[in-house]
Amino acid sequence: MLIKTICDVIENYAPLSYQESYDNAGLIIGNKEKEISKAIICIDVTEEVLVEAIEKGCGLIISHHPLIFKGIKKINGKNAIERIIVKAIQQDIAIYAAHTNLDNVVKGVNAMLAEKLQLKNLQILQPKRNILRKLVCFCPHSHAEAVRNAMFEAGAGRIGNYDQCSFNSPGEGSFRASEAANPYVGAVNELHIENETRIETIFPAYLEKNILASLFAAHPYEEVAYDVYALENETQTIGSGMIGEVAATDEISFLKNVKSITASDCIRYTALSGKPIQKVALCGGSGSFLIHDAIAAGADIFITGDVKYHDFFEAENKIIIADIGHYESEQFTKELLYSIITKKFPNFAVLISEKNTNPIHYL
Repeated sequence: MLIKTICDVIENYAPLSYQESYDNAGLIIGNKEKEISKAIICIDVTEEVLVEAIEKGCGLIISHHPLIFKGIKKINGKNAIERIIVKAIQQDIAIYAAHTNLDNVVKGVNAMLAEKLQLKNLQILQPKRNILRKLVCFCPHSHAEAVRNAMFEAGAGRIGNYDQCSFNSPGEGSFRASEAANPYVGAVNELHIENETRIETIFPAYLEKNILASLFAAHPYEEVAYDVYALENETQTIGSGMIGEVAATDEISFLKNVKSITASDCIRYTALSGKPIQKVALCGGSGSFLIHDAIAAGADIFITGDVKYHDFFEAENKIIIADIGHYESEQFTKELLYSIITKKFPNFAVLISEKNTNPIHYL
């Protein structure tokens, strides 16, 4: 199996363009064209995980957290990151990370935690904007179906649980070909009126190049008339955090259940309200930036990790904030990555690391 093939599967599920600006998701070390027979999945790339990969003959490490976040000026082994880089290159082991791009898709990191907590009616807590584009093109009626299908095959026309979405309207197009042109219809230096279909469809911005290439290939005209518009719409399947519902339960029982499911050694939480928990917001990893979104959405509790002292004050008796730990809230990402790869390649050897890479211990 080529490393590139595995990268493509992950990136089709969670495109790299969906990662946050500070992130470093993607292939961090290695050659995409290298062929491997095994891959291992982890949350963090540690020296112990690298040794495990070597011992088990894995040519690729797939982690949630990127090994490299900041710029590196020297690689001389003075810290763990540098030692891992050196040893991975020496052992010809590639390292890949699927981080905030996997956080931001609707069936990503947050959905896994929500599934474990048995939440229903899930929605993105903070949907992203400026993800979508609208494409409008014009073509002869005779070619409208072929052009639509070509764009759909390239990824256009998907809205939520629907695909092949478009709006089509008839009209007349006019043009006059110059002497340098080779017109599909009409004559040189003569005004021509053609019955055309106006096709409108939407697409995620990162697919623009491929969709336009498919449009041009399917369209009969020498010069294709088209427009691309940036959309301000919220994208309900891309964004931060998640909110859902559970059967009404008292606060302590719910917190104990969360503690048990996540095997958390410690849950830090704000004052209880005495009201039942029904609406639950969550964010794997560091989610304090979503506290006000959770309150605005009417959540009874917000579950995340890395909550700072002063962030807890933002609850203001409007919500319970529960910090279950960064690792604890993202640990199920290993299962998600395993599922993404094995669903596509059931016979490829994918292992889940046996190492617990949580750097935090509790007394």
